[in-house]
Amino acid sequence: MVGKKKAQKQGKKNPIGDRVQFLTMMSPEIIKAIKEAALAEDRAAWAVMEEAAKEWLERRKKR
Repeated sequence: MVGKKKAQKQGKKNPIGDRVQFLTMMSPEIIKAIKEAALAEDRAAWAVMEEAAKEWLERRKKR
């Protein structure tokens, strides 16, 4: 099989550290906005969502 390459999975990147995958559901509009914001800041969408989750958890603790 000369000249054939093994297909690579698109969008699959290994996050830094000991992170694990977490599946959730959101409206398509929110997902699109998160991806656009992450792209505008040259960040990964998972990093934006992790930051948002940490901030939410901190606010929740203060109640």
